Amino acid sequence: MTPEEDYPGAIQLCLECQKAASTFKHYSCISELNSKLQDTLEQIEEQLDVALSKICKNFDINHYTKVQQAYRLLGKTQTAMDQLHMHFTQAIHNTVFQVVLGYVELCAGNTDTKFQKLQYKDLCTHVTPDSYIPCLADLCKALWEVMLSYYRTMEWHEKHDNEVTASVSEGSNMIGTEETNFDRGYIKKKLEHGLTRIWQDVQLKVKTYLLGTDLSIFKYDDFIFVLDIISRLMQVGEEFCGSKSEVLQESIRKQSVNYFKNYHRTRLDELRMFLENETWELCPVKSNFSILQLHEFKFMEQSRSPSVSPSKQPVSTSSKTVTLFEQYCSGGNPFEIQANHKDEETEDVLASNGYESDEQEKSAYQEYDSDSDVPEELKRDYVDEQTGDVPVKSVSRETLKSRKKSDYSLNKVNAPILTNTTLNVIRLVGKYMQMMNILKPIAFDVIHFMSQLFDYYLYAIYTFFGRNDSLESTGLGLSSSRLRTTLNRIQESLIDLEVSADPTATLTAAEERKEKVPSPHLSHLVVLTSGDTLYGLAERVVATESLVFLAEQFEFLQPHLDAVMPAVKKPFLQQFYSQSQPPVNYGNQFTGL
Repeated sequence: MTPEEDYPGAIQLCLECQKAASTFKHYSCISELNSKLQDTLEQIEEQLDVALSKICKNFDINHYTKVQQAYRLLGKTQTAMDQLHMHFTQAIHNTVFQVVLGYVELCAGNTDTKFQKLQYKDLCTHVTPDSYIPCLADLCKALWEVMLSYYRTMEWHEKHDNEVTASVSEGSNMIGTEETNFDRGYIKKKLEHGLTRIWQDVQLKVKTYLLGTDLSIFKYDDFIFVLDIISRLMQVGEEFCGSKSEVLQESIRKQSVNYFKNYHRTRLDELRMFLENETWELCPVKSNFSILQLHEFKFMEQSRSPSVSPSKQPVSTSSKTVTLFEQYCSGGNPFEIQANHKDEETEDVLASNGYESDEQEKSAYQEYDSDSDVPEELKRDYVDEQTGDVPVKSVSRETLKSRKKSDYSLNKVNAPILTNTTLNVIRLVGKYMQMMNILKPIAFDVIHFMSQLFDYYLYAIYTFFGRNDSLESTGLGLSSSRLRTTLNRIQESLIDLEVSADPTATLTAAEERKEKVPSPHLSHLVVLTSGDTLYGLAERVVATESLVFLAEQFEFLQPHLDAVMPAVKKPFLQQFYSQSQPPVNYGNQFTGL
């Protein structure tokens, strides 16, 4: 074949030679020549098929035009379309395998060829956590190129059909019109059907990759970046063939549930540590303090506004939405841009919704050994209502501890009564709600775990201040029947009462214990047995009122939670609010008054 890849010219020449040879086929030498011409024509077809396969990864309009002209001369336009779809399917398979293989071999650091013999599913399990995101980004970039080539192939045929229709309407080419229309109808139907098939192949390949690694160990911002990539890929699927990407949605839902379970377990353990180091002293806030002033809840204001974060604003201001295929048809890659701006986008998300980094979050749950590990809220006279965390008048721990207990009397406090732990639980609720907005497929799971934060806080307050050991009979002391029912439910579903793991326990029991957290213990700094402090009256009052305040915040958030809760799960939310929210009536039980 010539370097110009003039397939139509070569085929035209070969056909003319065959025609001429048929005229003189009665000569034996000409008959032999005719046989060789047929062999040449078959070789050209083989090369033509190879040329057709190149379209799948890098569509070139001139190249594809020549290939189509060549197939038309052969009278095999339908065959060409069947072959093209086979090539696209093979291109998807080869592309994903080569991308993942490249990263696996690179991370393995040797030239062992054993990975090349693995199935794609098994190969995905060898991707290291450090290379997972770059590999996913490159995987999507490569698949984008395949889908873009298919998109441009359809564009070519649509434009070609319009030109043929115009030519026929002018009467310039009436011969073979019926056959041409039949071919065009077949090609159009084949291309439209191929959209769904190709996208399904893409989804299955990415699903296999997604589920090949346990993402629960990822940092929050890395996990969110994975969600961003998959969200962009689902947008591609929507524009490509109108798909809702059920396969991708289900796979990312599984990973999200797994990730959030691990995340929530860590937060519960940290909350227990926080409660066990709490001295139940007043965290001073202004009288008009609202949780909406905290950074973690700023997203609620944004959600009420049609605006989004600056980096998410569309570039085009026209009324017509530009699709990704239109935007990147001439060059570029939507996943390449996203990968290059990973740090920038993560930073924007964190800045706009107030979510702290993992390191910052861990520092919030340090033991109180010095002022350096005391959260800023404890060092301030109040939380500013404008920013939620701007220090106005700092006070040391010694100053806070030296305040007279009578200063915490309910008669003298106008501001909401809450502790440092209460404030941190509220902040954590805000973070859960942010994640719920991002992880919409698992909204119910997030709300369920959020309710456990309140339940654990309620259980801790009761075990610290409401239990009367001298009258202990049921395991939860004397209480109202409604409170006893709530505490029993919390204890059975959330509290791990075992001192140590039973080596003979069944696997199911071990898994159930993973979902539970040990009962917290009151700090030894809190003395409830001394008459000098009225048996810890001040701490009891602050603890009980902080619980009431936390309940009021959950009451305030109920409409927001109800709006995102799936309809079939709404009874759970109603049950939570009916069972766990009446602690405002349990004051006497907790304070001992």
